[in-house]
Amino acid sequence: MTGRDLVLVAPELRELAGPAPAWPGDAGTAFARPDEGPPGDPDRVRAIVPLVSQSVGAAALDRYPRLRVVANYGVGTDNLDVPTLRAGGVEVTNTPDVLTDATADLALALILAASRRLREGLDLARSGTWQGWHPTQLLGMGLQGKKLGILGAGRIGRATAGRARGFGLEILYWDRSGASRLESELAARRVYEVDALLTESDVVSVHLPLTSETRGLLDARRIALLGPAGILVNTARGAIVDQTALADALREGRLGAAGLDVFVDEPAIPAGLRDLPNCFVLPHLGSATREARQAMWELAASNVRAVLSGAEPLTPLP
Repeated sequence: MTGRDLVLVAPELRELAGPAPAWPGDAGTAFARPDEGPPGDPDRVRAIVPLVSQSVGAAALDRYPRLRVVANYGVGTDNLDVPTLRAGGVEVTNTPDVLTDATADLALALILAASRRLREGLDLARSGTWQGWHPTQLLGMGLQGKKLGILGAGRIGRATAGRARGFGLEILYWDRSGASRLESELAARRVYEVDALLTESDVVSVHLPLTSETRGLLDARRIALLGPAGILVNTARGAIVDQTALADALREGRLGAAGLDVFVDEPAIPAGLRDLPNCFVLPHLGSATREARQAMWELAASNVRAVLSGAEPLTPLP
């Protein structure tokens, strides 16, 4: 091994990280993807800061034998082989809390966009064919008194529910972990089955992690439970929803509208969803505020510094 230790940072983070982040032991920074690595001796790599779109697992352990920590830039960790990394003695961290508000804001924005048909209104305004105000033009769904189903009552789900309550929505929730403080904070009602949540809700907002249990959770049968006036919003992970079944339901009028910020094979957005007037799509902007993205970097970097200093990380995975 020659040269000083290195922290491998996704090149997309260069602007947020600055040209020369400070690391313990005078370690240096290499801006490179985990599957590419820095030029020279891979034994120097002690830490990796990947994006959630960059996989890190067994291949990284083989490539970087002295790796000590993977500090994921994001709260989701479905891009990481966590059991394999931990078995190799590697600490694994993420960036909870600092992106909660930004993502909840966007979830609410998608609820509003879908319920008030903003995609169609924007298209009409830009088309040059608008004929003026009309009493029955692009009528949407008012939210006051409607039921919002929160699918996953973690940090972002709870923050979204809090915002929605201010719009007069009644809150229902389902969570894998059981009861949530949503009941005491927002008078939310716990629903014990996913099917029941979909059946009872006017709008469902997805806030689950992507796991083997949640992949494809919202299939054609479950999407149909929302009904022709129902609205589905997803700011979690695209693969939780069957995209083909969703597109079919929207196109055929078996679902009212959808607001989507995440997709199965990003950056690809299926034309079957992208081109539908009742589907409001965004390019994964959930945490895209200057404040949140900078805070995510600072937290990821702090986790690296802690581990390389011999301390416990700030936000280890449970």
